[in-house]
Amino acid sequence: MDPQAFIRLSIGSLGLRISGTTLNSAQSGLQAFSSPCSCEIRLRGFPVQTIAVPLLSSHEVAPEIHSIASIFDLEESDLKALLTPGCFYANQACLEIAIFTGRKGSHCGVGIKRQQIGTFKLKVGPEWGEGKPVILFSGWIGIGKNKESGKPGAELHLRVKLDPDPRYVFQFEDVTTSSPQIVQLQGSIKQPIFSCKFSRDRVTQVDPLSTYWSTSDDGADVETERRERKGWKVKIHDLSGSAVAATFITTPFVPATGCDWVARSNPGAWLIVRPDDCRPDSWQPWGKLEAWHERGIRDSICCRFHLLSEGQEGGEVLMSEILISAEKSGEFFIDTDRQLRTAATPIPSPQSSGDFSGLGPIVGGFVMSCRVQGEGKHSKPLVQLAMRHVTCVEDAAIFMALAAAVDLSIVACRPFRRKAQKSVSPFFMKNTN
Repeated sequence: MDPQAFIRLSIGSLGLRISGTTLNSAQSGLQAFSSPCSCEIRLRGFPVQTIAVPLLSSHEVAPEIHSIASIFDLEESDLKALLTPGCFYANQACLEIAIFTGRKGSHCGVGIKRQQIGTFKLKVGPEWGEGKPVILFSGWIGIGKNKESGKPGAELHLRVKLDPDPRYVFQFEDVTTSSPQIVQLQGSIKQPIFSCKFSRDRVTQVDPLSTYWSTSDDGADVETERRERKGWKVKIHDLSGSAVAATFITTPFVPATGCDWVARSNPGAWLIVRPDDCRPDSWQPWGKLEAWHERGIRDSICCRFHLLSEGQEGGEVLMSEILISAEKSGEFFIDTDRQLRTAATPIPSPQSSGDFSGLGPIVGGFVMSCRVQGEGKHSKPLVQLAMRHVTCVEDAAIFMALAAAVDLSIVACRPFRRKAQKSVSPFFMKNTN
C-alpha cells in the first residue's frame, strides 16, 4: 500500500500581551482588554477558525510551547492551489491571524462590537511543499500600532509549524449495508483492498462471534426492529477471503423513555474485534463505540470511542467523542492534537504494530478520520489512516470495522417513528429497519 502525501499545519503556543500605554489609550480603558480575546485564523480554501487567545499579564510569562490551538490538514491538491497564483486571488497566499477583543452580539439590548487590535500574516512559500518538518515562526511579534506613539500596541506569541503526515486513504464503494468493496485511493487509481459483509440476523452458535452476543430467545423480527435495532454485524475480509476484523452491536439501539430517539443516558454500543493470534477461530476485543442522538437546534449523532486493553486498569481508554450532524455530512476522528487526551500509558494497537493511545502530541497526533453522510443519505465512508500507525493490512482492517460502526450508527440513531424517506432505496431500508 502506498500512502498519499499530506501536510499538517499547526498553530499553537498562543498568548497576547498589551502594553500599559495601549491600555490607557483604549476608549473603554482596561475593561476593553479584560474581556475575552480571540483570533480568526484564515487560510485560503479553508473555513475560518475562531480560537480564544489567553491574555498574559506579565512579560515573564510564556505560553506552553507544545499547546496546539488550530490545525489545517493539507492534501497535495491544497498545497498546489496555495502555491499557484490565481486570477481572483492575491499573488501569494498567506496564513492570516486577526486578533480581536470583546464578543460578537449584544448585552441588555446594547450592541457590542469587537475591536480588532492587530493582524499577523505569514506568506505561503516553497518550503510548504518540500515535505519536511519546519518551524515557520516561533516567538513574540508586534501586531498593530499605538495611535499616539506609533509603537507596537500589542504583542502576539505563537508557534507555526509544518509536519509531513502521509496517510492511507480508503473508501467504501457503496453504502455499508450493501456489503461493498473497500478500495484504496491513490490519485485517480482505485485498488481493491478489502470487502465487507453486512448482516442483521442473529449469529448462529457455529459463528465464533456468538461468544459476545447477549442471549435472547426472541428473533430479530419486524416488530422487534420497530422498537429496537440490534443484530447488525459487519465483517471485514481481505482479498483472500479471510475475516481480518469485525464489528457488531452489543447494546441495542432503543428509544429513551418518553421519546423516539436514542438518548445519551442509554446509548447503543458496538464492539470492534480482531482475530486472536493465540486462539484460531477466536476474536479479541479491540474497541467499543457508543452512539446516541443529541437533540438541539441542529440534531447531532454523538460517537464515543474507547480503546479496550486487558493491561489497562478499568480496561477502557477514551480516545474520541465527536458530534456528527444528523442531517448533513460529518467527520469522526481520533487525533491527539485536536482532543484532550485521557490515556496515561501506551496501549498496543492492532497486531502490536505501533501505539497511538497515551502518546503525547509529538508522537501521537493524527490517527484516523472517517467522513460519513447524514440520515437518509447515500453514505460511502471515506477513511484516512496515518501511515505511522499502519504496518500491515490487518492494522488497516480494524479501522475499516470502526468506520463501518460509525457509519451504521447514523442509521441506528435515527428517530424510530419517522417514516422512511422516499430518497432512501428499498434495499437500504430493508437491511436496516
